[in-house]
Amino acid sequence: MTDAAALLSDLVAIPSVCRTPNGTIVDLVRDHLARHGVEATVLPGPEGDRANLFATIGPRDMPGIILSGHLDVVPAGEGWTGDPFSLRRIGDRLVGRGAVDMKGFVACMLALVPEMVRAGLTRPIHLALSYDEEVGCVGVRHMIARLPELCAAPEGCIVGEPSEMQPVLRHKGKVAGRLTVRGRAGHSSRPDLADNAVHLAADVIGLVRSLHEGFGRQGPFHPLFEPASSTLQVGVIHGGTGVNVVPDTCRVEWEARAVPGVDPMTIHDAFQAGIDGLVAPLRAAGRVVAVEGEILSLYPALDLPDDAPLRGLAEVWSGRPALGAVSYGTEAGLFQAAGIPSIICGPGRIAEAHRPDESIGLSDLDECCAMLRRVIAHQVK
Repeated sequence: MTDAAALLSDLVAIPSVCRTPNGTIVDLVRDHLARHGVEATVLPGPEGDRANLFATIGPRDMPGIILSGHLDVVPAGEGWTGDPFSLRRIGDRLVGRGAVDMKGFVACMLALVPEMVRAGLTRPIHLALSYDEEVGCVGVRHMIARLPELCAAPEGCIVGEPSEMQPVLRHKGKVAGRLTVRGRAGHSSRPDLADNAVHLAADVIGLVRSLHEGFGRQGPFHPLFEPASSTLQVGVIHGGTGVNVVPDTCRVEWEARAVPGVDPMTIHDAFQAGIDGLVAPLRAAGRVVAVEGEILSLYPALDLPDDAPLRGLAEVWSGRPALGAVSYGTEAGLFQAAGIPSIICGPGRIAEAHRPDESIGLSDLDECCAMLRRVIAHQVK
């Protein structure tokens, strides 16, 4: 195996599933860096059992490039033809949970650390590894807040999500939430004496459809995206205990994806205003109803300008032209919101992510390492 493939095997062997403790994989990365004389800063999150890791190679007081990846993976689920947490080679592909999303990029970063150290960087390369990206870009927010004490203002950030090594300039922002719709239980023979939470939830879902269709008609539109407008949808409904019982609770999970230029929270606020408009007259009429909401995930869009210097650099480093937009979301929008120009560029295909027998090609790792060597060369000019 190449160095990157061997490191990927070590990373995949640690089942760093989102929302679970990640000390084992953080220690693995920290120990690897220490063997090459690189000191890592471990940044515990408020959960107490998860942490980010940040390391700098080169002078901390100079603007540098961040290489950003997340250490968590989605649960393995069913359908695997082998152990998801034991990297297997099938032909020219490496199979394992997280192989492409996104431990492949992390493995390439770590494999190039000895070369970064030997290069005598005059401008730094920062390694930024986060936790719980898969459940709403949770951990990276705490790391970004600490950056001013860790390094000089970076000149750019490469988020290595799988893009087939093509730099990506934009993605939509997202907000997702859970609603608990409450009513009053009763016998189904006398629904007039109860308040049906599922019926009220259906009205709430009608608001989702109405807002979504309004975005499709009125915009704003961004022609590089498919669909070109913001979207809103319900993905999960749970309610009721039996057909002869008027349900007093129904839970609805929803998400909105916002085109660049639209703050995802403005969609949340419009949705909440519609819910308030539904509930207020019912309560005024004496109905025992309520809708309680919580936000599960929130991150801004990425919108790197076409003429941004980072675009030109990323095209040179990757050897590929930039792609205007992708449908999936990343931590790049959060780095951009913190004032750090950011771009997506990483090995493998997003279609391989989050599926059984997730895989990455050996050639993908080779291409990524080649790109990182060009980043190193740029940082010694």
